[in-house]
Amino acid sequence: MIRSFFIAALLTCLLFVSYGSSVALASQASAASNIGFVLYTKSHAPGTLNARWIYGDKYRGPGMATGGPREGFVGKYHVRYFYESGEFSDEYDMVIEKTGDVYKVSWITNGKVSAVGVGMKVESGLAIGWHRVDG
Repeated sequence: MIRSFFIAALLTCLLFVSYGSSVALASQASAASNIGFVLYTKSHAPGTLNARWIYGDKYRGPGMATGGPREGFVGKYHVRYFYESGEFSDEYDMVIEKTGDVYKVSWITNGKVSAVGVGMKVESGLAIGWHRVDG
């Protein structure tokens, strides 16, 4: 379970790093701080996902997505994230879509996309690499 989480995280990070590999090193360092990862696992409550997230190398914590479908991951949710200290971090509407075996996720604030991600189903849940969107 933990092994699949780390493999998914590594593959996601490699995807983002290789995408910008032609950019100068200073830009890569800046872009790397705009990379996050989240693992969603099914809660005992139908339509609810538990989250473990990390953003760059500074922020991480738990979260919970509610209002989703009773089965699977695809659907619309409302998600709240917290820091490890328990302090509130962020809140979004979230949409999970699936094409083939690839999951695409959008985090939305006030009707505008704030972050986008891509991921896959792993043994323990849904592993998603993401980044914030300018604008």
